Amino acid sequence: MSINKDFNFRLIFRFFGVLLLVETVALLSAALVALFYKEHDGYYFLITAGISLVIGIAGILAGRHAVPVIDRREGSLIVTFIWIVFSLFGLLPYWISGSIPSFTDAFFETISGFTTTGASILNNIEDLSHSILYWRSLTHWIGGLGIIVMSLALLPVFGVSGAQLFAAESAGPTKDKIHPKINETAKRLFLIYIILTISETILLRFGGMGWFDAVCHAFGTVATGGFSTKQASVGYWDSPYIQYVIAVFMLLSGVNFSLYYFGFKNKFRKIFQDEELKYYLITLFSFTVIVMISLIDFNDAFSFVKLERAWRDAFFNVTALMTTTGFATADYMYWKTFTWILLLVAMITGASAGSTSGAVKMIRIVIVFKYCYYEFKKLIHPSAVVPVRYNGHLVNEDVITKILAFVMLYLITIAFGIFILALSGMPFQESIGGLITCLGGVGPGLGTVGPAGNFSAIPDFSKWFLSFMMLIGRLELFTVLVLFTPAFWRR
Repeated sequence: MSINKDFNFRLIFRFFGVLLLVETVALLSAALVALFYKEHDGYYFLITAGISLVIGIAGILAGRHAVPVIDRREGSLIVTFIWIVFSLFGLLPYWISGSIPSFTDAFFETISGFTTTGASILNNIEDLSHSILYWRSLTHWIGGLGIIVMSLALLPVFGVSGAQLFAAESAGPTKDKIHPKINETAKRLFLIYIILTISETILLRFGGMGWFDAVCHAFGTVATGGFSTKQASVGYWDSPYIQYVIAVFMLLSGVNFSLYYFGFKNKFRKIFQDEELKYYLITLFSFTVIVMISLIDFNDAFSFVKLERAWRDAFFNVTALMTTTGFATADYMYWKTFTWILLLVAMITGASAGSTSGAVKMIRIVIVFKYCYYEFKKLIHPSAVVPVRYNGHLVNEDVITKILAFVMLYLITIAFGIFILALSGMPFQESIGGLITCLGGVGPGLGTVGPAGNFSAIPDFSKWFLSFMMLIGRLELFTVLVLFTPAFWRR
């Protein structure tokens, strides 16, 4: 097989260089946090920033005189490898500082951050420095809206269209354009992202959480990541106010961001008519009510306090898993067994396309169910023409085919992944929960990798395999898996 020499490698190097400069700035911000708290870990961030800066500049120089044209294949290469490159540089502060002495563990923690998965190997979170914890949460925030999407606003400077990058990185089968220019769309989405982050930070501070913890948890919430500054996650704060604020912002972060823009433009009709939003909320609150009922002990005397606690635990944890944020206030492994099935379904379903959440996305679930329902109607009325409609518009057959293919591939990947993890030595329950949670970018799984545990004890092979699952899940399977097809590399 001959490799296609028509790839615009100069432009690829140039993008990598620019994006590494972005990571350099992020690393320097962590060094400033270390300086503020008078911690020696700032030295490790400066070293890493220096390495990132040098290689970033080298990439830009190597990309001089690049033709400013990018196609889908180059877009797939950039968005796949930039997550890996960012993770390789991002793990260095953990590794060289000794905060995470194992290279495998450091990579797992870092790619879990950038892909907003939130699965962790740490058993000593509260022993880590402020700068390390800040960097850990910042990887979520950077990855949340997408390294590529955040950089789209810079692309016109280089005379390059970001449409192919946006198509490769953006989640979901639809990409509502809130502005005809892709860089303007990125700017508006980024502004919404910042507004949500600042709003949650202020509200958490009002609730008694310190500024540092408030910022880190806002990063993790809006990015639907889930890294906390406490080993017990949000359960550390036994405060209804704090837990409700985070739960509400998790719910808001699972909404398609373009709907916020339509709200700012007073286009509320678009919001109220959005089927994905409707089914997202119906599913989330239905699961919440079922779990809440399962948590109530009807043999005890009625107590509003116990009822509120059951509702809060159910609402928070269902929202955390369905939006793929992964924060926790309770160990659901102690809940009734049937609730685990609901929680796994929530992990697979996910929230809205166009949000920072992972998993299959509600829009695909809705269209698949509509398609199945209409197929049943055709069996009863063979001559009837029953097209699939979404938000009042006809859904093209090719779109339906792509959605069915994605859902099928997603389920096949789950089955294959569980088999590989079980083969690697992980217990079956942990294999199921670990694969679903990492592929969907959720965070906690089942058993020892559940909300009260972590991934520290699983085999190294499993950590690398799950890191790959995080990557393909974040980029929605096809973008990464297409790189393994011979046709991708041929002329």
